[in-house]
Amino acid sequence: MTDPRTILVIGTYDTKDDELNYLCDCIRQQGGEVLSMDVSVLGDPVQPTDLSKHDVAEAGGGTIAQAIESGDENIAMQIMARGAARLARRLYDAGRIDGVIALGGSMGTDLALDVCQALPLGVPKYVVSTVSFSAMLPPERLAADIQMILWAGGLYGLNSVCKSSLSQAAGAVLGAARAVEKPRRDRPLIGMTSFGKTILHYMVTLKPELEKRGFEVAVFHATGMGGRAFESLAAEGAFAAVFDFATQEVGNHMMGGLSAGADRLTNAGARGIPQIVAPGCYDLVDLIAWQPVPERFADFPAHDHNRLIKSVVLDEAGRREVARAHAEKLSGAKGPTAFLLPTRGCNEWDRPGADLHDADGLAAFCDEIEKTLPGNVTLHSLDAHINDAAFSAAALDILDDWIAQGVVKI
Repeated sequence: MTDPRTILVIGTYDTKDDELNYLCDCIRQQGGEVLSMDVSVLGDPVQPTDLSKHDVAEAGGGTIAQAIESGDENIAMQIMARGAARLARRLYDAGRIDGVIALGGSMGTDLALDVCQALPLGVPKYVVSTVSFSAMLPPERLAADIQMILWAGGLYGLNSVCKSSLSQAAGAVLGAARAVEKPRRDRPLIGMTSFGKTILHYMVTLKPELEKRGFEVAVFHATGMGGRAFESLAAEGAFAAVFDFATQEVGNHMMGGLSAGADRLTNAGARGIPQIVAPGCYDLVDLIAWQPVPERFADFPAHDHNRLIKSVVLDEAGRREVARAHAEKLSGAKGPTAFLLPTRGCNEWDRPGADLHDADGLAAFCDEIEKTLPGNVTLHSLDAHINDAAFSAAALDILDDWIAQGVVKI
């Protein structure tokens, strides 16, 4: 390969020296180059790494001696996590790495999540972990484009089972570094949240209209991880404006559903990004379909979306609670914020005559929004359904006004 690409390989070389060196060898055998980073605390690798544990601890604001003297492995690894994340970003900014792969159990994975969050979208980020995909990994810790590979048979020592995982991971990160098409910044980006077209379909109308105006549009599937990616990019300031029209994850987090994290509906506002918000599917809480329905929802109406997702329908009290949460989260917004309130319903299943229609519940939500929405948010009540053409037209009118004022730039 004329363009070999360099991969940063991170792990505790004192306890996983053989495994990490095997991973490095696999990358080199495929024509890649390696920078090795040791995040050990107590021991030392057989051979020196490119970035030593002392380099990492120093970047984390401490020393290995301080980490050891703390007597607490959690404190020690947090020092190393800070240092590893800072060093990884410095290496990327200096053009020295094209991707990262980290190896570990729960401790190494904890550190790896910080490293991945420190790198921008489009930098290949692979975590080979004995706890990949575990429910212990909170959504707010996951980078928008993180990749995880389950490290089967990888707890202690090399074997043919774990080599299968490691060799695939080596090929994956190097291949991704060679193939990635990083996000362009030649057009301002609008971030939009939605669901599939059967329940919310405003994006079918809005996307081409926004593109005509010179924007690129990225639509995020708001089922927990999609909202997490949306919030992650909003926190980076990646969006020129947001059309956050599927805020169900706010209620999901409150009610124990598929959460996008406690900071859902806050990051665009914190960055001052102009935002238009609408409460798409606010009345539903998405649960894992193959698990028992929590007792609190045992008598609630429900919709089986598929074998993965079951949605329960909130009662009036729950809807008022979700409305107040929207108001509280938006109260911290530093930029222009408009709230579109479609008073005829906020998802296709909630239209009059549809299975999940609840006129009293919708009225309760609208009433609570009108009572609690803070003064920094402009309320636009619409005599329309969220999937009606009038809703999309209203959103475009707000955006066009912001463009005319210079609030949103093309």
